[in-house]
Amino acid sequence: MENSPDLLPDDVAALRAELIAARAKGAQIEAELAVAKAKASEDLAVIARQKLRIEKLERQLYGPKAERRARLIEQMEFQLEELEMAATEDELAAEMA
Repeated sequence: MENSPDLLPDDVAALRAELIAARAKGAQIEAELAVAKAKASEDLAVIARQKLRIEKLERQLYGPKAERRARLIEQMEFQLEELEMAATEDELAAEMA
């Protein structure tokens, strides 16, 4: 559908049909966006989980280098929890879309 008023149909039924089609396409795009956001949130949570796993394994392998590393792990665990909650919220939003 073109945006120019000259190219729009003159009868009301055709205009309604185009409006319904445009709304359906908009709803489909919103649903696809919600699914993409959920996938991106899930991917971020997986990345954070893997980074946390690496930190914990390095700590086991090399021992605690300093208190800073323990705080870093705690911070990463907190960030992971936040990302997992966001991923869950995005998945619920995608299911509702």
